[in-house]
Amino acid sequence: MNYLQDVARELKIQRYSPKTVKAYLSHIKKFIQFFNNDITHLKDAQIKNYFLHLVENEKVSRSSLDLAHSAIRFLFVEVLNQKWFTKSIKRPRKERRLPGILSPEEVRKIFDAVKNIKHRCILLLTYSSGLRVSEVVRLKVSDIDSNRMLIRIRQGKGKRDRYSLLSEVALKELRNYYREYHPKKWLFPGAKEGSHLSERSVQHVFEQALHKTGIIKPATVHTLRHSFATHLLESGIDIRYIQELLGHSSPKTTQIYTHVSRKNLSRITSPLDAIFEK
Repeated sequence: MNYLQDVARELKIQRYSPKTVKAYLSHIKKFIQFFNNDITHLKDAQIKNYFLHLVENEKVSRSSLDLAHSAIRFLFVEVLNQKWFTKSIKRPRKERRLPGILSPEEVRKIFDAVKNIKHRCILLLTYSSGLRVSEVVRLKVSDIDSNRMLIRIRQGKGKRDRYSLLSEVALKELRNYYREYHPKKWLFPGAKEGSHLSERSVQHVFEQALHKTGIIKPATVHTLRHSFATHLLESGIDIRYIQELLGHSSPKTTQIYTHVSRKNLSRITSPLDAIFEK
């Protein structure tokens, strides 16, 4: 049986992204090779030993282990139709890591460090609309609705369309950018004819801007999205609206921003300050 071929076909039928297809196939290939291409009569203990091998011998991260679990689960449940896997093989426990947040002043410094109008527009939209880097590079000219001051995000994570905010400041910059670059289909076209800008290019733009500012806290392009959500929460916006803007399917995902918001923490006085006030 050609497991990889069957998995690839089923993933495509279920409209998984090319990135996910590639990752799943890679994990499943390693899994099959570990058992010398014979996975027809595996026991629970053998599969658990494989995950233990990933942890102890290959030193994989929790996120990689979770991805391996999802891929192997897809193989057994969706392709081999062995539903027992979901009950017997538990997913690795999630780590609770709080996202890094930039202050509004730091966000402004990053924007001011970017002189190229195209690059500046990309970062402005990423922050002002709370976009993922994969979403901002795939924006089309037609996705900008200046009448309603909204941006349409097509087929974001989870294959869901949604709308997010269009900032007045971002729109002004976009109009200047449009007059200079005249984009046709993709709002931010790449070097290759008919393609959009790559995600790595945006990450590089951000890294250069961050370096110029001298900000030392760890940050990536995705930090702009985290900062957008946190700043909205701190300004009093209901978390349910933030969930909608971010495109989270579960409110639990959005609630993490309540742990990094300074809105409530700023009201608490440190006991050290109280001691020295006496």
